[in-house]
Amino acid sequence: MNNFKFEKTFSILTTEQLVEKVKSNMDERRFQHCIRVSEECKKLAKLNGYYDIYKAQVAGFIHDYAKQISVDRFIKIIKEQDFDLDLLNYNRVIWHGIVGAYFIQHELKINDDEILTAVRRHTTADVEMSLLDKIVFVADYIEPGRDFEGVEEARKVAYDNLDEGVGYELAHTLAYLVKQRSKIYPKTVLAYNKWSVINSKE
Repeated sequence: MNNFKFEKTFSILTTEQLVEKVKSNMDERRFQHCIRVSEECKKLAKLNGYYDIYKAQVAGFIHDYAKQISVDRFIKIIKEQDFDLDLLNYNRVIWHGIVGAYFIQHELKINDDEILTAVRRHTTADVEMSLLDKIVFVADYIEPGRDFEGVEEARKVAYDNLDEGVGYELAHTLAYLVKQRSKIYPKTVLAYNKWSVINSKE
């Protein structure tokens, strides 16, 4: 961890301050996940010619900054900051991306729109996704600590074609949610229709 640093933090915080602030906001297991996602973002950024490796690393590192923030704090911000109140029908699985960007902006002092948008979309995906959005979304799913059934296939697909990786992840995530009879965020269904469906005119 002492060697974990960035060339740029996209914040007024130093690398050391940023790492410490993220670490203090989560348990060790989540923190190690964030490090692995950051490294996976670096790998995917290089594979796909993304223009700023450091931005990809930082976006991956902070993507789960708000994952363990209390439910009460999330609800307070959703109500006070005029977020869509439909969010209250969901939970931290959805909130930590969409609302988490608010905490990142105000607590980590990161105002880069590209990074914040990638954080917002990293759980739900979206119909329109930038290259950085896709990198963070996929890296979170295939980082080396993941060991679910099908993860090796997910990695192979993503390394061959990032868009296909997004589609693979969405298809398998929705299948899991349906199997669990879980509520599905509407934007994720729309993203599935954009990235996962194999269209046929027959």
